[in-house]
Amino acid sequence: MTSAILLKSAEEIQILQEANQIVALTLAMVRRNIEPGISTLQLDKLAEKFVQKKNAVPAFKGYRGFPGSLCVSINEQVVHGIPSKKVKLREGDIISIDFGVKYKGFYGDAAITVPVGSIDENTEKLIAVTRTSLQKAIAQVQSGNRISDISLAVQEYVERNGFSVVRQFVGHGIGQNLHEPPEIPNYVRKERSPKLMPGMVLAIEPMVNAGKADVKILKDGWTVITADKKPSAHFEHSVAVTENGPLVLSLGTED
Repeated sequence: MTSAILLKSAEEIQILQEANQIVALTLAMVRRNIEPGISTLQLDKLAEKFVQKKNAVPAFKGYRGFPGSLCVSINEQVVHGIPSKKVKLREGDIISIDFGVKYKGFYGDAAITVPVGSIDENTEKLIAVTRTSLQKAIAQVQSGNRISDISLAVQEYVERNGFSVVRQFVGHGIGQNLHEPPEIPNYVRKERSPKLMPGMVLAIEPMVNAGKADVKILKDGWTVITADKKPSAHFEHSVAVTENGPLVLSLGTED
């Protein structure tokens, strides 16, 4: 990760939007294929083939050694779940899908959480609260605000609804690198946070647990789960700061 916050030109933001639209289309396609019995590896292969037709490259595959194109995290898995032919979706599961591409030298990154068939009421609420917390965060993407305004919007809404935000993993800047400054925590840190300026592009991604905030990493070195094994949800959009407020680059027709 570079140390300086990089401001993007209008032309660069246009390419970032194109990259993120490929991400949005891919996530919509994967969502349509989610059903009991499908394996997470099958979803991964569908995504990879889809983006290749769009002349883009999956951003996560090979990133720091990650083996898949999608991060697929089921139920108590928070993020970074590895696609597997052995893992098949079951009625009542929830699946978080995080996906990124590289296109014309720039990255796109977004995430959704989807129910598999019918799910219980509290898990439905978890998904709804996580999605809404992202919307509240995006509303704070105004020139002159600070990263902490985004963090506070997520934390306040999530905790008011009886859930908790993950602290070990955060959102990030995005551009010609998948992860750039600034970090975007989903809770308020004590230190002063950077001011938002036009040209900043942020991947904002609330990760919300039904139980406590604590997480742990499995022996595979990637998969993050809730310490109390309660479900977790994850939504993400890549958003540009403009003079006129937030521009959601990864907004799809289903959002």
